Amino acid sequence: MPKRLALIHTVSTLPAVFKALCTELIPDVDLFHIVDESLLQNTIRSGALSKTTARRLLGHLASAQEAGADAVMVTCSSVGNAVDWSRTFIDIPVYRVDEPMAELAVKTGARIGVAATLQTTMMPTADLIRAKANGLGKPVEISTKLCEGAFAANIAGDMARHDRIVTEGLQELLAKSDVIVLAQASMARVADLLPPQTGRPPILSSPRLAVEHLARVL
Repeated sequence: MPKRLALIHTVSTLPAVFKALCTELIPDVDLFHIVDESLLQNTIRSGALSKTTARRLLGHLASAQEAGADAVMVTCSSVGNAVDWSRTFIDIPVYRVDEPMAELAVKTGARIGVAATLQTTMMPTADLIRAKANGLGKPVEISTKLCEGAFAANIAGDMARHDRIVTEGLQELLAKSDVIVLAQASMARVADLLPPQTGRPPILSSPRLAVEHLARVL
């Protein structure tokens, strides 16, 4: 019987992205999605992850387990801390979408740039990178860039404006980074749009790295 994987999303455009990756990389896995945009919306309104939102995410994780999932991954970095807290209460493996990206970034360089379209995602991502660096005993220098207006453009469906704002933000980080991470899964497409450039620091995005990790552990 194939393994059953649940993916929990807070942005409605992401199920299609992850379905395509899972079809490519883990085609034998039985996949289902849970989408709750209010988790991210409420976090944005509060300016931080609240206890109420963390409890609601825990409820979705419990529902995924009760639905028969063998593992679950949360694709939103803004609620990443709640993923860490929830593991005590869930009997199946619970994965953060950004962990493989953070681990690779720390192994790649000491000067790490973090680009985000939401402030609520910036700090959890930077904190995760620091935690991974501390675990390896490696000092890192983190530079951040908030690409203001890009998330609103994404929600409005204006992907050209989203991509332009993110690309401009990346340009600011390139000169002072050994590696750059895109803090949100919704930003991943921008890395593929940038023209090749000799000597450019690698730009990491979470979706493919996360699903590649699932392919190794499931």
